[in-house]
Order: sequence, then C-alpha cells, then structure tokens
Amino acid sequence: MAKRISFKVHGTVQGVNFRSFAQKKASAYGLTGWVSNTNNDKVVGEAQGDDDSVRKLLKDLNDGPGPAHVVKVEKDELELKEGEKSFEVR
Repeated sequence: MAKRISFKVHGTVQGVNFRSFAQKKASAYGLTGWVSNTNNDKVVGEAQGDDDSVRKLLKDLNDGPGPAHVVKVEKDELELKEGEKSFEVR
C-alpha cells in the first residue's frame, strides 16, 4: 500500500552530501518526493511509495552517509500526492 511521509533529520547533516545520499536511496527504492536543506542546519523532505520502501529509506536516513552524524529523524504521515515522477533535491 502506498504512503507518503514528511521527514526532518537533525544532527550534522549539512555539508556532508546528505541530500544526494537521500535522493540516491529514495530513487533506488522507486520513491518519489523531495529533500532540501533548512536554514537551521536540518534536512527536510517528503517521500512517497510502498510501505516497505519508505521504511527502508527511513532506516537509511537514520544512518546517513559516512560523514554525517544523525541525532534524530522525525516523521509524519501525509496525504498521497498525484503526479510526481521522481525524487528531487531542492
């Protein structure tokens, strides 16, 4: 079953290729959505796809790329969005 989540990643997550990491993982799982830096040193985004793929992405976001230090990942459920074709870095 498809689901959509929003996520906010706390820790050392900017300047460590976190957005590119998230995009590669999400795309590999067939998810759509987006990821972006905030102006307060966090990374936020939305991801949509099957439940198992979303779960895998959340695990990856908790681990982060090598130089990142993830302290916490917050997530919320959202309404599905129609028409997205890819997962993009904003």
